[in-house]
Amino acid sequence: MPKSSTPSRLAVRKTYKLYVGGKFPRSESGRTYLVDGDNVALASRKDARDAVVAARAAQPKWAGATAYNRGQVLYRIAEMIEARRAEFKALGVSGAEVDATVDRWVWYAGWSDKIAQVAGNANPVAGPFFNISAPEPTGVVGVVAPPSLLGLVSVIAPAVVTGNTVVVVASNPQAAITLAEVLATSDVPGGVVNILTGSGAEIAPWLASHDDVNALDLSGIEDAGLATDLERAAAGTLKRVLRPVSGVDYTEDPGTGAMTALLEIKTVWHPKGF
Repeated sequence: MPKSSTPSRLAVRKTYKLYVGGKFPRSESGRTYLVDGDNVALASRKDARDAVVAARAAQPKWAGATAYNRGQVLYRIAEMIEARRAEFKALGVSGAEVDATVDRWVWYAGWSDKIAQVAGNANPVAGPFFNISAPEPTGVVGVVAPPSLLGLVSVIAPAVVTGNTVVVVASNPQAAITLAEVLATSDVPGGVVNILTGSGAEIAPWLASHDDVNALDLSGIEDAGLATDLERAAAGTLKRVLRPVSGVDYTEDPGTGAMTALLEIKTVWHPKGF
């Protein structure tokens, strides 16, 4: 009798696509690169432009949502990461970092309806007027993210909780796109968070010079010379630029600085009634 044999098969390799406008497109360039045996989309400048268009379209409605609602959405993200912790651990993220990531989303969710009271104020003035300062979101924020999952969340969450939308260049594509899958199955509206995988040095200059990007967070840029070049490119459109700070410990209490750095303050005068 012929010996029975188990037929061999090839494993289906996962392709990590981009996350733009709530969808998972491939790069328009068709380019990919390998990370730990997985195919990853290599974003182009056209992908960056598409992501900015998606972020701009989503920003007014996201900013117009109630702060309480935005907090609920961020809390839902934490719930979904908690449910998929095994998947993140399989990508090499430690259990402690997954826990810290969940806690970071919950922490920012709690700030959603409180940051206006901290950053805003009723100002004392000499005259029969009310003078009130209130924070408003900057708009569309381009982000070059740190490589760790906790670092990635620590630059996305403070931007979106106050009503900004983001275009993120992620250097850790597997964890970043797995996070995108969490966002897509949470209550986050399409376009609020857009994630591009590839080279920050290639994509960031296009975000820095883009007329419709209002601020730039360079936390994931390790080359000081590149950060300076990006800051110069951003100056042409008067962007607010957050320069990278070396040695940031993302496990520490983040404070309110990351949120207030991406807010604008509007001051309104109004006569008092008699």
